[in-house]
This record gives sequence, structure tokens and C-alpha cells, in this order.
Amino acid sequence: MSDEEDLEDFEPDQDDLDREDEDKETEEWDEDRKEEEDLSEEWMPTPLTEDMMKEGLSLLCKTGNGLAHAYVKLEVKERELTDIHLLRNYIHLRYVDISENHLTDVSALNHLTHLLWLKADGNRLRSAQLNELPYLQIASFAYNQITDTEGITHPRLSILNLKGNHIRSVTGLDPEKLISLHTLELRGNQLETTIGINLPMLKNLFLAQNFLKRVEGLDNLKNLTTLHLRDNHIDSLTGFSKELKALQYLNLRGNMISNLQELTKIQNLPKLRALVLLDNPCTDETDYRQEALVHIPQLERLDKEFFEEEDRAEANEIRQRMREEQEQDAEGDMGPDQP
Repeated sequence: MSDEEDLEDFEPDQDDLDREDEDKETEEWDEDRKEEEDLSEEWMPTPLTEDMMKEGLSLLCKTGNGLAHAYVKLEVKERELTDIHLLRNYIHLRYVDISENHLTDVSALNHLTHLLWLKADGNRLRSAQLNELPYLQIASFAYNQITDTEGITHPRLSILNLKGNHIRSVTGLDPEKLISLHTLELRGNQLETTIGINLPMLKNLFLAQNFLKRVEGLDNLKNLTTLHLRDNHIDSLTGFSKELKALQYLNLRGNMISNLQELTKIQNLPKLRALVLLDNPCTDETDYRQEALVHIPQLERLDKEFFEEEDRAEANEIRQRMREEQEQDAEGDMGPDQP
């Protein structure tokens, strides 16, 4: 795998946004199994050794002034590691995979000031906090035991994956420090609110499988193009601000929206092109697709099907008829002219 491919490893694929539905049961099973293992076993101390380092190092590159060379890529996943303090001596590392171990402390990473790419999934971390790493671009801490989002301040961080942890609210994500963050992955946590996600440069936000009842506090996400909210408890679309003027894809599958009139609250999103509402009570209504298009004329796709030209023409006719009826009602309310 090339360095460029490595750096894009956590980049969400827009074409696969719906495909994750089929992966959901497998992911939940993996997470349940890991939690059971964490509760049932006490791990033997297993420190990272020089022999493991020799086996896991690769990618020889120039360092410093270009006169010296060092290996900059390390893969030591699935080694049952409990201690990585040896990494303090390998300051030239740029790509590090320490996933699927038993780590509770990764403070040794603070010494890797050239780090570009970090994968620490499937450990026992309770925090993703590290010193500011000036070159870190991609960091994944999926499926740990992290409870908050404090202490993440890397200025070049573009993709942050915190999927499958125990985060209840988002705090400490400073937009003045996270100036490059465009993708935030928070699926499968315990979020009860979207307040605290104040990151104007964010483009992709994944909040599926949490405990959200509504959307709030996202007014500053003016560059957000993708918002994924599947499998929450959302019953109202109040809180979707017109300031989300770049939003193109909105996934609300598996929520509790029962009234299609709620769609009037997102009709002011000018670039909304794809909407997913499967597994909401409102999808049982007669002419569900047609009514959705009437409320949101800019839609190109609802669920997994694109609208045809005849669908759009019929929705336009209904919309025109509704306007005429409203005008007639308004004239009737004015009453006859007085002499």
C-alpha cells in the first residue's frame, strides 16, 4: 500500500454511505464481543520489544537534513501489547498502527513529533488526549473506552475517527486549533446532544447509532456536505439551520419521524440533494415519495432511488395548486371590500 493510500485509509467513501447499513450487525457483534473480553480477562503485561519493532518497521525514508535515513512506518497490531514506552526512542516514525492491543496509555506517542498517521483502534483507551502533534493528519481511536473529546488539538488533523466509544457529549474541540478537520466520525457512541460540534471547516459528520432526539448547535457548519444520523431517536427536524448551506447528503434512517410536515423544516437547505428516511414511521404514509418532493423540490434522490422527470413535474403541479389555494384562502380572509 502506498503512503497516499495509507493517508486516505479513513476517508469516508460517498458512494458507500448506504452500504454501511449492511455492515451494522457485524460491527455491533464485534463491539459486544470486545466489551465481553474486556470484562472477563485480565491481560498479562506485554511491553513492546526491540524484536517486535524490527519485525514491524518498514518504509525507509530520509530524515532531518536529508543525509540520514530511518524507517518511518510501524505496524504492531494484534500483539496483546500493554506498554509501548519503547516508541519514545523512535522519533522519526510517521505512520503507526497499534490497533487491536490492550493499551490503556499511549503517551509515548507524544515523542513522535513527525507523526502523520495513527491507528489505535480496538484498545482500552479512556482518552484520545495527546500533546499537540504538528503534522498529524489522520487519527483513529475507534472501539476503545473513550468518554470525552478533550485534548485533541493537532492543527493539521483532517480526519478523526472516534467510532464505537462511550462519548456522551462533545467538548474541547476548538475550531481555532482544529483548523484542518474536515471529517469527524462519532458513530456508535452515547451522544445525547450535537451541541459542541462547532467546527466551521467540517465537511463530513457521522453521528449514527447514538441517543440523539434532535439536532442543535450546528449553525456554524457552513461547509458541511454530509450529515449521517441513522439509528437515533430523532422525532423532529427543528434545529436544521439554513446556515447549513453546503449540506448535500442527509441520512435520517431508523429514527422516529412520524409526520412528513417535518420536512418543511429542511426545505431551506439549498444544496440538499440526497435524503434517506427509510425505517421512519412517516414512510408508511400514502404518496410518501411524492410528498417529500413537494416539500423539498431540490431533492434528486430519496432513500436509494432517484426521482424521475415525471415525478418532478407532478410535484411542481401539486406545489402550484397549493399556492393557488393559499392565495384564495388569503383573499377570502380579507372579506368583501367596504364601500
